[in-house]
Amino acid sequence: MRPYDWCMLTAPADSDTWLGLTAEALPVGRAADWAVLERCGAVVVFSGTARDHAEGRDDVERLEYEAYDRYVVPRLEEIAEQMRQRCPVLGRIVLLHRVGVVELGESSVVVAASAPHRPEAFAAARYGIDALKATVPIWKRERWADGESWALEAQHLGKLRG
Repeated sequence: MRPYDWCMLTAPADSDTWLGLTAEALPVGRAADWAVLERCGAVVVFSGTARDHAEGRDDVERLEYEAYDRYVVPRLEEIAEQMRQRCPVLGRIVLLHRVGVVELGESSVVVAASAPHRPEAFAAARYGIDALKATVPIWKRERWADGESWALEAQHLGKLRG
């Protein structure tokens, strides 16, 4: 069993931060609904979906993700902590990523942030997805009609910046 196979795709009952790595379809709608709090008037949800093209290729058929499992959730925890430090009024945070095959149109990543007002929610969600893409050890393989390639040129992992 791979470590992420046990990752539950249900929101935590005892935390305002929902983090995860899974091979299952991501619960985009549930994540958006869960992020709502009475004290927060804004929820921003980003869902990154598999598309049919990439730079220089118009015939992408599917994506596949692999992760350095043991480091993903700790890195997501760091990102969530940075989001809260940058914006102490945040309500709930969702950072979920998929591994394995992701078909066209399916979500590979979900980031959500709730806050009392939209500027904070937008800024937090933007920081969350940018930090996730730049620092979390998850790699993407693109498959197209005539071949496949790890999209290593698209992501060079860096350190998390506050």
